[in-house]
Amino acid sequence: MKYFMDNTIEDYFKSYQKQVSDAFNSVDLKALDVFVDSIVTAVELNNKIYVCGNGGSAAIAEHFTCDHLKGVREGSVDLTPKVISLASNLPLITAIANDISYDKVFSYQLESLANPYDVLVVISSSGNSQNILDAIDAAKEMRVVVHGIFGFDGGLAKHKVDNYIHIDSNNYGVIEDVSQSIMHIVAQHIAKRC
Repeated sequence: MKYFMDNTIEDYFKSYQKQVSDAFNSVDLKALDVFVDSIVTAVELNNKIYVCGNGGSAAIAEHFTCDHLKGVREGSVDLTPKVISLASNLPLITAIANDISYDKVFSYQLESLANPYDVLVVISSSGNSQNILDAIDAAKEMRVVVHGIFGFDGGLAKHKVDNYIHIDSNNYGVIEDVSQSIMHIVAQHIAKRC
């Protein structure tokens, strides 16, 4: 209750707004450019793009799929992205989690679906979720290009991926807000550029 006595919503709004602004300013635009080029190349070569995350990051993975399959395709001249969210199929996810391990919910799918030179995008605030780490390992074994979007210090995942966008924040909400915005920026930029 102390929070409500000491702070107004206006104070918290301004504080949160500054945190989001600082997090945006922390994004390495060179890493973002590498990410965009990789997505465009995958689309042009007719390779698949897989995306995954847990919790709020799973929702961003779903939105990434929507904005690329529909938004990029509708906004560009002739691009037809093949984007698959590994967080989409709840019956499959629960079957893998129940019968094998929750750590394998993404990697198990990749092992059945992915081909060399496909792309995997992992979205994780901490960069330490075991199912994300296992997905990266499976992708690397299959010669799938791996990009990450991470907050906090990037966790263990930042050392495993080919390229990552770091959002310098320790606030899950801020990290997810900026991750979501990066997803929108990438999709809209690709649609306009191509």
